[in-house]
Amino acid sequence: MEKTQQLPRLGFVYLDHVLRFFDKSNFKGWPDKIEHVVYHWGNDKQRFINEVKRKKIQVLIGNIPATAYETFREIARALPEVKFIPSLDAQFANKSKENVTNFCQKYQLPIPETKVFYEKNEALEYLAVCQYPKIIKKSYGPSNYGGYYVHKVDNFLQAQALLNKKRYYPVYVQQFIPMVADIRVMLVGHKPVCAFWRRPPEGEWLTNTSQGGAIDYYNVPKTALDIAVRASKASNAEYWACDIALGNDGKFRILECATAFAAFPYIRDWIGQYLMWQLSNGEMKKPYIPLNNWEELGKINAQLLRTMRHISFGRPQARQMSEDCADALHDVNEDVYQLLPVELRAEEEWPSEQWNLQDNYQLAKTQRKRHRDEQFEAVEAGSEGSELAQSPLVPFIELTEHQLSEFFQSIKGIGRQLYQCILNTLGVKGTLAALNHQPQLLLQVKNLKEKKLNAIISHWQQTIAPSLPENK
Repeated sequence: MEKTQQLPRLGFVYLDHVLRFFDKSNFKGWPDKIEHVVYHWGNDKQRFINEVKRKKIQVLIGNIPATAYETFREIARALPEVKFIPSLDAQFANKSKENVTNFCQKYQLPIPETKVFYEKNEALEYLAVCQYPKIIKKSYGPSNYGGYYVHKVDNFLQAQALLNKKRYYPVYVQQFIPMVADIRVMLVGHKPVCAFWRRPPEGEWLTNTSQGGAIDYYNVPKTALDIAVRASKASNAEYWACDIALGNDGKFRILECATAFAAFPYIRDWIGQYLMWQLSNGEMKKPYIPLNNWEELGKINAQLLRTMRHISFGRPQARQMSEDCADALHDVNEDVYQLLPVELRAEEEWPSEQWNLQDNYQLAKTQRKRHRDEQFEAVEAGSEGSELAQSPLVPFIELTEHQLSEFFQSIKGIGRQLYQCILNTLGVKGTLAALNHQPQLLLQVKNLKEKKLNAIISHWQQTIAPSLPENK
């Protein structure tokens, strides 16, 4: 290519111990040197940022694994002049299954009914009363790792045993969809470039090829392609993949979607060609990838196809159809699915402060516990500065230990054993402080959950609180 404009300086994002999706061979024809920067994990964030600045990289290309996603959101904020491809927003679904759920719900994309629980006891309460069968998945990451982290449970005992063994956080539960097969659709520039069926072995339900699933490339329904295109456009990703189930009820539902997916080298070459066209503002050739090409390429032995590189197609100059199988590729209206550029969005769509739900929940939980502990210690020490300390301005009801025992044992569901556990945990002073002003302290007591806490608060307000001077 004869350069008539200054091209941006490109760099690949690599991470130690992570397979590389791109290398320079995928960007055949790019006239300038392509840099790379390796993230070494640990406390490597600032060094990585400094190296990007030192090399004057303007565009960083590559997928970020789930375990580094939040770190790279921070890196992207520290490098506002650097364009990430795909953007960290486009890679939101890569981090976890719950992110896929939130993404699909926002854009009204079809998915199985899904529940996400951050507390195991809440998950078990749901699983004790829900209808079966259910699917329980490991949420972290874009892949289900060949189906090894996807589990079908047929009753509560199976679900309980699985959660005791696996300790998944969060607990991600989906409706089980009896299905004919699922469909993998890969897209570049929001255009389907490869699609195939994955069918489970007879009598089985997992479609992954590592679990014996079979692949075929023929007659992929347009409905599935349309859903994948909608998801790709919503994500604003340069490249994208969707796994879409066709249920026995005839409905299509997204199972997975992400920018991180397994792809033969020739598809990564097409992504490179597309990115070069976009990054050169159209000076480099726009790739021509005919619709349904997968039906013809799928006739090639898979062991051979995975070694093929830089596959290209010529545009037909005239409608001279013949019996040649390749001519059928061009007998399709190319306006149906166009290869489109991706535009930058000015604002973050999925900021971590709001959408890093797993870490934010744990942080808030830790902070709440620390606050409760501090307040409890202040009460036990009789600190005048404590929020819970008695004060003429803060009404406080004193009860004897006998009165306290009678109060708790008059509440349905609170027996002598649980009352003794409360006293052992909080003591008389701490229990009275909790009842008067900080009932959340009671949640520190083993086997005392929100339902019983609400019953205690209600009973206190109905029977004891009316004796406060302000209520007389």
